[in-house]
Amino acid sequence: MLIQFAAAAGAANAAAAHGGENPYGLWAALEQGGAIAWAVFLILVAMSIFSFYIMFTKLFDQQKIINQSKRVRASFWGNPSLREGAAKLEKNSAYKQIVDDGLTAQEQHGKLTDPVEAHDWLHGSLSRSQAAINSKLNGGLAFLATVGATAPFIGLFGTVVGIYRALVKIGASGQASIDVVAGPVGEALIMTALGLVVAVPAVLAYNWLQRRNKSIAEDLSAFANDVLGYMASNGAVKPTVAARGAAKVAPPAAAPKPGVGTTTAGAPKA
Repeated sequence: MLIQFAAAAGAANAAAAHGGENPYGLWAALEQGGAIAWAVFLILVAMSIFSFYIMFTKLFDQQKIINQSKRVRASFWGNPSLREGAAKLEKNSAYKQIVDDGLTAQEQHGKLTDPVEAHDWLHGSLSRSQAAINSKLNGGLAFLATVGATAPFIGLFGTVVGIYRALVKIGASGQASIDVVAGPVGEALIMTALGLVVAVPAVLAYNWLQRRNKSIAEDLSAFANDVLGYMASNGAVKPTVAARGAAKVAPPAAAPKPGVGTTTAGAPKA
């Protein structure tokens, strides 16, 4: 958005150049502002580029895990064992990582010399696996929060410098005519606008991605709890979703109607 704004302003300046240079365009304001104006502008542009890069990459990572969750719910618990189910998952799947870490912890528990309950050992290992995945998903979001919090103030810094330059021109010329203050004040307003243009998308993206991360973390926690129950019961405990699915595949046989070979109490007729 910021780049498009700058490109549009540049195009307007180029068009105005044919009929005379526009003294109130973006590039003219940057040239008048000097090194400080250019530094503020470049910092805001860099913030905007990195913000959109983080937003799209995090959105891609989240959607990949969401799609993995759908496949796990559909087919994972129908496998005869966790190891066989994990082998059918994608190589870099977050759910495969949880299962593999759980199986590794189960193997390591038999090698411990100090008495540690299997449940506590497996629970700790699965929790660490979830934390690693959540930490990876949250990577970069701190930058979005920082941009959302600081970009308006960086733009405000450019605004303060522009107003200061306007006051200096007024003092040097001895009059506050519009042609003296229009350039610096216009530069100040542009910097304020740029700061808001950078900050607002970053804040919206941060809140949206955080909400999606929370939903993903809840799904991972539920899956890890199911894996723990399965391992602690040697496969006897499975998610209720799998049990309902099995019931749909093999429904119970219908009971015979009363009066056809049996009484209502189930005893044979005389």
